Amino acid sequence: MQAHLDLDDAELTLRCEQTIRNYDPCISCSAHFPDLTVDRSLRTERAGFPPRRPTLVPAIRAVRSWPSGTRPAALNTRLRDVISMRALVVYESMYGNTRAVAGDIADGLRADYEVTVVPVAEATPELLAGADLLLVGAPTHMHALSSASSRRMAAQAAAKDGSELRLDPDAEGPGMRDWLKDLGRRDSLATAFDTRINGVPAFTGRASRPLARLLKRHGYRLAAAPESFLVSSQSTLLDGEADRARRWGMTIAAASKTYLPAHA
Repeated sequence: MQAHLDLDDAELTLRCEQTIRNYDPCISCSAHFPDLTVDRSLRTERAGFPPRRPTLVPAIRAVRSWPSGTRPAALNTRLRDVISMRALVVYESMYGNTRAVAGDIADGLRADYEVTVVPVAEATPELLAGADLLLVGAPTHMHALSSASSRRMAAQAAAKDGSELRLDPDAEGPGMRDWLKDLGRRDSLATAFDTRINGVPAFTGRASRPLARLLKRHGYRLAAAPESFLVSSQSTLLDGEADRARRWGMTIAAASKTYLPAHA
């Protein structure tokens, strides 16, 4: 929750106390709060991610019973003891719609996560290793996840005389299907999204469903059900989809906290 770091220490302490109530079922810990010290001068980085900034979830390293009405004086939480959560959004995009949705989802995640958004070609093992939450997205081609042939057909459609379609700058890079083959097995949180033509899913298909199945095969636990975002027959996002993508990102951020392990 780096958006709140401009608050003073008293207000930050209050936010941490509220967080403890939400996350700690122990009555003693929920009723007796730590003193909080935030050293804003410390900075650490992980490859490919922005400079490390904390969310307000203190990692309490001493657990003991505190007499009623007392407050522990020696339990201070510095920046190094605060959980910083990382989200990685990986997208495949042919005409730019999935890339735009990925950016909107990332905006929704940023209240609770440090977020990096990259096309498939830039999704390195180092970025994956540093992420607590992975979101993958791709366009729906021929009722399913894109393939080399469907991507080639999409590029040919954009190249036709008079076509108003414009290829995404990273459209000629690797596709999501091939990237997932080399993903390896991981025990982490993930979810999937897609873009598809507006219509009944049974007729249009949804690339996010096979994406979600592939993630599960690689050991990922789904933080939420896969989601679709709609485009018109002219391959432009429908009105309201950008806002819906941001709200979905916020929902994913809130839901994923239930699954993330405690840092101790």
